[in-house]
Amino acid sequence: MKRKIEEKLLAWKEKRKNRKPIILNGARQVGKTYILKEFGRKYFETVVYVNLEINSQVRSYFEENMEPKKILRFLEALQGEKIIPEKSLIILDEIQSCEKALTSLKYFCEEVPEYYVAAAGSLLGVAINRNQYSFPVGKVDTMELFPMDFEEFLWALGKEFLVSEIRECFQKMAAMPMGLHKEALELFRYYLIVGGMPAAVENYLENESFLDIMPIINEIVDNYIADMAKYASNTDSVKIRACYQSIPAQLAKENKKFQYKVVQKGGTAAIFGVSIEWLNLAGVVLKCQKVDHGFEPLPAYVDLSSFKLYMGDVGVLTMRSSLPHHIILSGEGNTFLGALTENYVAEQLKANGYDLYYWCSEYSAELDFVIIKEQKIYGIEVKKGEHVRSKSLSQFIAKYHPYRAVRFSAKNFGDENGIWSIPLYAAFCL
Repeated sequence: MKRKIEEKLLAWKEKRKNRKPIILNGARQVGKTYILKEFGRKYFETVVYVNLEINSQVRSYFEENMEPKKILRFLEALQGEKIIPEKSLIILDEIQSCEKALTSLKYFCEEVPEYYVAAAGSLLGVAINRNQYSFPVGKVDTMELFPMDFEEFLWALGKEFLVSEIRECFQKMAAMPMGLHKEALELFRYYLIVGGMPAAVENYLENESFLDIMPIINEIVDNYIADMAKYASNTDSVKIRACYQSIPAQLAKENKKFQYKVVQKGGTAAIFGVSIEWLNLAGVVLKCQKVDHGFEPLPAYVDLSSFKLYMGDVGVLTMRSSLPHHIILSGEGNTFLGALTENYVAEQLKANGYDLYYWCSEYSAELDFVIIKEQKIYGIEVKKGEHVRSKSLSQFIAKYHPYRAVRFSAKNFGDENGIWSIPLYAAFCL
């Protein structure tokens, strides 16, 4: 399945000066191992792959040696494969399992930059935060891999023509032909159920059944929960799990601000703050911070005590909320569809590299997202259907005069009184 990050990896490969080892971050099972192996297969003569979580022999060697040339000779002997500068790719998977392997990347950068080294870590942020790992600052490049966005989902379905039509209509802000608009909306609703986890998408492609993907998504969540027990203390893991499991209930509220009392009666930031940070570092949630003003620079106006948490994958939220699939496919009749749609938009924006913010006025108006693009402010409203009447976006426009006001909904492309109307299925275009 085609992933956009391949273009970034190729740019890294073709870099001739100041090339550094790369670390590919991301939550478990978003496809890091697959994309690195596939990248190696397509663009290198040989690939040397090591999983540091399960290969204790390699971990032990790193504990005793961090000299790149010794490591290279050891890996050659272990794999029976010659490692050739500029022609071989070395993949160090689950690098959070071995601090010395992480530290060694500094020496690969300084001493043997002619070798291509790519590392992947599922819980690297958690490990560094918890164990005070020495991160090779300035000696590595980092990339972030998220679940497949809706465009990648359409590619997987063989809908390249539909993607090109969506992008063309976005560029011109011109209405899609109605037949294509309806098809894209239907596939968007499929995506709300399947989500973007590669294993779930692959299963859907093979079986064309929503029922078959539920056990797969359930297994992914079970693995997340197992990580909570493995990479946190017993006391902390209970709190982390409680926060994670509360997210559907948090998003079902009219005010979607994360409330500790929903996790546990009497809950506070002092009790659960570390748990929220763990989830954020693990990449299994998306944190959207409240801003008090819609001016540049947004980070200067962040209210650190107020935030929303979204699931890292909308398919996981669908499964965890137990929302019936027929309600999603009909697109009407359930208030939780609004939360599901908002989570979807958060994913698409995050995959495009945006930090997530939302805005609240002192009079309870709330705008779903505020983002910065090329030092310009965009105010974004999300609607699950075609009913788009709302005062919040109008208030934000009147007060802050953003560069662009955007409304995602089930309506077609258009410009309505200075507000860009963008169909939900085109969120990846922004």
